[in-house]
Amino acid sequence: MNFEYFIAKRFIDSKTYKSSISAPIIKIGIVAIALGIIVMLIAIATGIGLEQKIREKVIAFNGHTIISKYDTNNSQESIKPISNKQAFYPNFTTVDGIKHIQGVATKSGVIRKEDVYEYVMVKGVGADYDWTYFKEYLVEGKLPDFSGKRNEELLVSRYLANRLHLNVGDNINTYFLKDDERQPPSILTYTIVGVYNSGFKDFDQLFVIGDIKHVQRLNRWEDDQVGNFEVFIDNYNLLDQKDEAIYKAIPSTLKTEKVSDRFYTIFEWISIFDKNIYGIIGIMILVAGINMITALLVLILERTQVIGILKALGSSNVSVRKIFLYNATYLIIVGLFWGNLIGLTLLFAQKYLNLFPLDPDTYYVSSVPVYLNIGYVLALNLGTFVLCMAMLLIPSYIITKISPVKAIRFE
Repeated sequence: MNFEYFIAKRFIDSKTYKSSISAPIIKIGIVAIALGIIVMLIAIATGIGLEQKIREKVIAFNGHTIISKYDTNNSQESIKPISNKQAFYPNFTTVDGIKHIQGVATKSGVIRKEDVYEYVMVKGVGADYDWTYFKEYLVEGKLPDFSGKRNEELLVSRYLANRLHLNVGDNINTYFLKDDERQPPSILTYTIVGVYNSGFKDFDQLFVIGDIKHVQRLNRWEDDQVGNFEVFIDNYNLLDQKDEAIYKAIPSTLKTEKVSDRFYTIFEWISIFDKNIYGIIGIMILVAGINMITALLVLILERTQVIGILKALGSSNVSVRKIFLYNATYLIIVGLFWGNLIGLTLLFAQKYLNLFPLDPDTYYVSSVPVYLNIGYVLALNLGTFVLCMAMLLIPSYIITKISPVKAIRFE
């Protein structure tokens, strides 16, 4: 058996060690490690979870990259049409990592009832539309089907349904202004077939989803014309690279716009989460490390006579240092164990029980989202362990300054 490990294990198993003066200080060190891991796990899981959830909702309504015509239009409404007879549509094969591309068009209108009305943006979509995100957001009814002939099915948000007192199956009149304001507006009667709730109020209060054929007819476009193309990629982390590749692959009359540029304020805000996470991790590891340094110094002070005896018997400074570092390793592992047990329990409880709600008007989500990944959990534990051990190397150097003669007489 390893000599240093054997002595360290005897220290740990010793009853006098557990009832000694250093016992409460050691417990504080363990608690500091455990609390540090709990806070770091929660910070990473909720920070990344919130960032991904908000980003996912923005992408659901816009795609990762938007292809449109060059113009000075900064509104959400489609002005200049694009023919869908493009080399990159319906399959964008010239750029790797493109998951899906779809043609859409938007038209501003007003939904009016006898006692209330709301400004809306009708997003026209067709048979190529990917409903993956809205399957998750659907809370009532069904998703529209625009794969056949033109129909009047409409998907509205829970926000608008509550504001306008609408239910699935209701018919609503939507008014669209014409370019010539002297002419009466066009009126379309839609039938509500489904209600969605993304929790992203900025979009929920604006967008309703209908058949693109109606937008084409209102704008007097051809059947093969759309307002813009929404492109979805496999990996958001490669957005800049893919956007550049997409731009090079499309005709010179078209432009691309990343979703992070169109909604710069939102994406700049959620990028702050990463900085907060790094700051919390740094502070927690520093606090845990300082507590462990204190615990190690107390252990050394309490075992000064033992250190003197071991040195007198021929043990080297390196060997004695190893004994105390083995001891500290045990304490760190105990702290990591309890920290992970408590932290992961809280995160799983939040993930599946939604214990802690949030204000969707401020955070764009109704409850704290949790992102769990074994990779970052292992990396966090390994990083904490290595950094704490590295910080303990300095105080353990004090052992080399202890004289055997003075240490044996130490009281």
